[in-house]
Amino acid sequence: MKGDHEGIFGIESGFLYALKPLDREKLPSYSLQVSFTAALQSQSFMVEVCVIDKNDNVPVFIEESMRGSVQLGLLKGISFMQVGASDRDDRNTAHADLRFSLMDQTPRIPASHMFFIDSVTGEVSLTEDGASTLDPEMCGRYKLLLMVKDMGGKPNAFFSTGLVTVEVTGNTWASPDPVRLQENLPGPYPIAISQVKWSGGPVEYSLAGEFPEMLFTVSRDGVISLNAPLDRETQDQFQISIVVERPDGREIAKPVELRVMVGDANDNRPTFPTTQYHTVVKELAPWGTEILTVQAADNDDPKTDNVRIFYRLVGQIPESPRALFRVDRDSGVITVQTDTLEGAAPQYTLTITAEDAKGLNSSCTVVVTVQDENNNPPVFTQHEYGPFHLAEDAPAGATVTAVSAWDADERGGDSWQVDYRLESGNEEEVFSLVTDKQTNEVSLVLSKVLDFEQESEYILVLSAQNPVALVRGRYGPASTATVSIYVDDINEVPILSQSHYEVTVREGEEPGRVIATIRGYDPDSHPIRYSLRGDTKRYFSIGKYSGELKTVQALDREENSTYTMEVIAEDGRNSSLSASTLVTVHILDVNDNSPVLVGDYSWKYLCTPRWEDQALVLASRDSDGPQHGGRLNFSLRSDATVHRNWKLTPINDTHTNLSLNTPYLSPDIYTVPFTISDSSSPPRSTFINLPVTVCPCNVRGNCRTPAKQLQGMPTVQSTVGTLLGTLGVIGIILIVVFVRLSYQNPKPPSTTNQEREPLRISL
Repeated sequence: MKGDHEGIFGIESGFLYALKPLDREKLPSYSLQVSFTAALQSQSFMVEVCVIDKNDNVPVFIEESMRGSVQLGLLKGISFMQVGASDRDDRNTAHADLRFSLMDQTPRIPASHMFFIDSVTGEVSLTEDGASTLDPEMCGRYKLLLMVKDMGGKPNAFFSTGLVTVEVTGNTWASPDPVRLQENLPGPYPIAISQVKWSGGPVEYSLAGEFPEMLFTVSRDGVISLNAPLDRETQDQFQISIVVERPDGREIAKPVELRVMVGDANDNRPTFPTTQYHTVVKELAPWGTEILTVQAADNDDPKTDNVRIFYRLVGQIPESPRALFRVDRDSGVITVQTDTLEGAAPQYTLTITAEDAKGLNSSCTVVVTVQDENNNPPVFTQHEYGPFHLAEDAPAGATVTAVSAWDADERGGDSWQVDYRLESGNEEEVFSLVTDKQTNEVSLVLSKVLDFEQESEYILVLSAQNPVALVRGRYGPASTATVSIYVDDINEVPILSQSHYEVTVREGEEPGRVIATIRGYDPDSHPIRYSLRGDTKRYFSIGKYSGELKTVQALDREENSTYTMEVIAEDGRNSSLSASTLVTVHILDVNDNSPVLVGDYSWKYLCTPRWEDQALVLASRDSDGPQHGGRLNFSLRSDATVHRNWKLTPINDTHTNLSLNTPYLSPDIYTVPFTISDSSSPPRSTFINLPVTVCPCNVRGNCRTPAKQLQGMPTVQSTVGTLLGTLGVIGIILIVVFVRLSYQNPKPPSTTNQEREPLRISL
């Protein structure tokens, strides 16, 4: 056996065995060549012996004295050092699966758990308490007791401990001082403006904030540079966050802030918010009246003199011999520079400039409208107008005259408009005023019908005032005028007290009674004559001078329920002047008609045995009005047999059903006695004996047995015989007529023109 240099293995009877304990950490495997003799031939083969690991080694820290430093400002969870440990057992087994833990921290200030160790990697970092409370002035050095275990940290694992000394060091990582840069720097770019530095090892820097990309950059050394000119009016300051990261991109500390302030350069001209302003000033505005304030804005720094603006009035259109307006140099307030603007132009256009200390400027225009004020009262050109003559029958709406008052204020404005009023003489509102707002002309219009007999003359006092108050002066006598109007007398038509009369008369009332009195009067006190028109049947008469309307004969409501006529009232001195009114006479109903049965029932029948729902519909009528003949009542005669055989069932006010009241009635013609009464009190009645045919019927409801002939009614045979006899008589008469005609007009015989057909007589 070869390969066993230390004599650890032995072989006997084909068995390989170990003579000494094996140590995997000394030699994890052995390669042995075993030789044997078989059939006088020597042979060999290789045997590989692998030593299985046993957890027989304690893990130990690689460094006996472990030291590290932590920088102030380091974030929680960022590793500042790493410890290592080793175990001689097989790395591929749990025997060498090591776990780290922090056993103790000395001193425990300002918190008892300032540090944390990753159990797998051994990286040491700050906890949240450590990152927030670490202070080198309070404690500059910490002792950390660490433990390392194999078997993945199981309770029965081997372990060892070690001591780590952690030094707390200050850091240069802090926000740099604010930087002030002038806008529009000439360059060259980039320009270094600040620098930051992390003192804890190799890091990378980056910038974040609200600024254009690449406007600011930071180098690997922490130098921050400006790469382009700044414009304060676009952005007057920048807040730049500087981020520090490990090369793997993990942020290790809170970002620090750099504030960059942009200094102003006078590079903006003042501008007005609008190029044109509009304002109004009253014509009586006194000296110094403020009419408008113009304000220009400068985008330069308001904390500097670059934004100080001066205002000047550089032009006025139309020009004036003297300055009418001025603008304050500092405030931009425009004021009136004259005692009054009376007589000035209605509108002025001013040109105002705004200029800063550097001479940069812009301009605007101000359109000033001079507003007219009511400082002139309207006056009439005449003190008296008229007299004017109006006929008594002049129609309402007729124009009497048109006048106007003159106003010296601006035409078309409220101060120029004139309101006219009738101050006196129009207490009955006979006249009204209509004003033309375009010309200030007022028309005096007749509003009511004139009456010479009541008023023959009108003296009207007309005043003129403006709709707005006078600001100077007052309304005097020139603002009033007198209008005289005479009414000319006209012979007028009579006037009736009513345009329509409604009269009621009971029918049958005795003639000659006064049913109405038509009343009228003549404005000129002339007598009035009355007459009727439209009473064609002369049922009425009217008193020629009294107007009393009477009946001439008794009236019948059933003949005519309403009469309408016209009453004519004529002027007794001029028959062409007349008035008329309608008179409607309503005839009141009296119960003077009895109800009657309507219709022919001789051809109708009822089936026996009784058919359900079969009935004869009986109709009735009453010529009186609804008050007396509205509802008509049917009732059978008070006889037990009649009531046993027949039944009356009302349908409506004028119709009722007659039907069998017994299941069977022998076929025959029966006389049904009943009474029809109206609804008046006392009622009027009519007694009826109605023949009714009762017969057996087939399935279709047709009567199968001819009904008996009613007494006095013709039979079918007699009817047919009468018809044939009549036709025979007519035929004989026609034959006699044709024969006589043939004798009166004889024709010579002709062999060529003979009748081939005999004379045909149709009967």
